[in-house]
This record gives sequence, structure tokens and C-alpha cells, in this order.
Amino acid sequence: MSDLHDIRRRFPGIATGSAFGTGRDWARFDGPAGTQVVDVAIEAAAEWQRSGNNANSHGAFAAAAACDALVDRTSAVMGRLLGVDPTGMVFGPSTTANMMALTRAIGRSLGPDDEIVCTTLDHDSNVAPWLLLAADTGATVRMAEFDSATGRLRVDAVTSLIGPSTRWVAVTGSSNAVGTVPDVAAITLAAHEAGARVVVDGVHLTPHRPVDVAAIGCDVFTTSSYKWYGPHAGIMWVQSDLLDDLEAYKVRPAPERGPGRLQYGTPSWEALAGIEAAADFLLDVGLDAIAASEAERFARLIGGLHAIDGVRVVGPQDVADRAPTLMFEVAGQTPVAVSERLAADGVAVWDGHNYAVEAMGPLGLDAEAGAVRAGISIYTTDHDVDRLLAAVIDLAAT
Repeated sequence: MSDLHDIRRRFPGIATGSAFGTGRDWARFDGPAGTQVVDVAIEAAAEWQRSGNNANSHGAFAAAAACDALVDRTSAVMGRLLGVDPTGMVFGPSTTANMMALTRAIGRSLGPDDEIVCTTLDHDSNVAPWLLLAADTGATVRMAEFDSATGRLRVDAVTSLIGPSTRWVAVTGSSNAVGTVPDVAAITLAAHEAGARVVVDGVHLTPHRPVDVAAIGCDVFTTSSYKWYGPHAGIMWVQSDLLDDLEAYKVRPAPERGPGRLQYGTPSWEALAGIEAAADFLLDVGLDAIAASEAERFARLIGGLHAIDGVRVVGPQDVADRAPTLMFEVAGQTPVAVSERLAADGVAVWDGHNYAVEAMGPLGLDAEAGAVRAGISIYTTDHDVDRLLAAVIDLAAT
């Protein structure tokens, strides 16, 4: 991996020291909600718009051919990033939008006798679409509960709910609230043995460790490029036989086979250019190296928070087998008050449920207020961590 200082220089929003137009240097721990964009992704998106290739696909002229080539290249690099056949890549505006399109298509084959297994650890983009599908079809959603003491989802918590009526299992690759990483390969194997299909929400997993979708064995895998230094977009890989079998809701001229069946309208070409560049960046730096660097910062963060009187770290108390994301509370302070105080000190964090709606109750948190969330990104430094800890120490002492 490149020197961290060099990596930070790859992010104009970090390197300029003037984020939010304030002219000040910010310590950014808001990455789980969306990272800063790497230079090559910014340049690729801008260059596409300057190139004259902003057209549409499948035409006889050069710009249309360039659109086709961009789709092929971006699909190929996503295949390398995710470790899977690139032919099933669906590009949309967000993972939530992609999941709505997927479940709407799935719903045409389900009925009152069918069951879906979701989990209380998941982001709501992998829960609400299934609940809506169930409301439309009469199918039943069964919720697998994670261990509230550890923040971890046991395999048997999911597999115990899988039965002969189970058609789909939806599970996160990593919690966006507390970072824990379920054994999605084992869950997938059990689901397939029962004849069910599996969707893995990989949005919070992809930025932080190598992904091998082929080894996981799932039928659908989702990710969002704005969580890994690219533009706002969602990418959904769908197994080829499933992709062609789904009864997609689409306009009549849309293709009958392939990813275009689930893509609503013309994709954002500039976003695809940025996705290609951001994925190449991750592959060039190396996810193993990224994970090792982030683990060091994360250990410093969680250890420092544990040492502060009046601070409760929510969920797991260690750094083992998790993405570098945590939630915490400060005694006597609301989460929003903590985030506002940290913002006044130039530290960016999030407060609330962070769309992990079902997880708040088991974690002992208010459904809306939630807790403060901080995440480590590739550009996080020890100095950033120390600034957050110093701000929390001051707040806890008041």
C-alpha cells in the first residue's frame, strides 16, 4: 500500500483542508455514509463529460460505441473487484433502488405460502423492500435476530429459520452500524441446500476487505461505489440464470436478457466512468493493505474510547472480524448533541439509527436517536483519531 500521506493527497476533498467550504481541516469519520471521492474517479467522470461521448448505447456512431465499451470495461473491473463473472452487473442510482427493482421482479413469482428470511442486523435497504414485497404478495418475512451482547449474527440464527417454504434469504455482508461480519458463505450454503436463493448486501463490506462473491456463492450481491471513493451509484451483481428468469418490470423496448432488464432507463455514463476508476484504485492499492491500515486506526479508536469514563461503545468490544465502524454513547449527552459538539471541533461523525432500523432496539438504543457512529476510511490518520478522542474526552468531562 502507498504511504498514507500519499493516499490522502489522492482525495481533493481531504487534501485541500477546506471541506464544506469552511476553510478548516476536518477529521472525517463519516465514511460509512459516504466517502470522499478519489482523484481518478473525479477526473474520469469529468473527462467523460468533456469527451463528446455522452450519448446512448447500441448506436452506429462512435460515441454510442464508446458507451457500450464503457459498460463492458466497468463490468469487467467490477468482476475483478468482487471476484465474480462480470456479465451480471446491474448499474443503478443506489443499492436501495436496485433492491426495489429486484424485489419487485421477484414478487411476481411469490405467494402466500412463501417465506423470506431477513435479519435485524441489516440496513433497511435489505429489509424494507422485502417487507413491501410481502405486503404485496402475502408472503411471510421471518426476522433472524443477532446477538445483542456481541453485535454478531450467528449462522444458526439465520439457518434455524430456513425451511421448505423459504424462497429467499437476505443478509448483510457487514453491519453498517457496528461493523460485524456474518459468515455469509455458510448461510448461503444452508439456504441453497433448502432450495432458497440468497441476496448479500455488500455495501459496507466492499470498502474494507477483499470480496470473493464466487466463494460466497450467493445469487445476488450489492454494493455502492460512493462508499468506496467513487460516485453516487449502486452496483448489483445477479447470477446469470436468475437474471434472465426474473419477470422484470421494464419498458417494452428494454432487453429480454441481461442486466438491462433491471436497469430503469439510461445509466449515468459519467458515474460508470467514475466507478471504473474507483474500482481500479481499490485494486491497485489492494484491499488486504487497506484492511491492515484501517485496522491499526480502528484499534486506536476503540481502545481510546474504552479508556474514557462515561463512554459506552455499542456492540462488540473488540476489533476482531469486523469492518472498522462503531457506535458509541456519552453519558448525559444525546447522540445529536455529541455529533454537534464534535462538528464544532472539526470532527465529522453521524448520529441516529443510520438506517439500521431493526438493530437499534437489540443494541439498547432509541429507535430514532440511535447513537454516534464513527468509521475509519483509507484516508483516516492517527491524528484524526486523536482529535476525535480529545473532543470526546472534553465532552465527557462536562
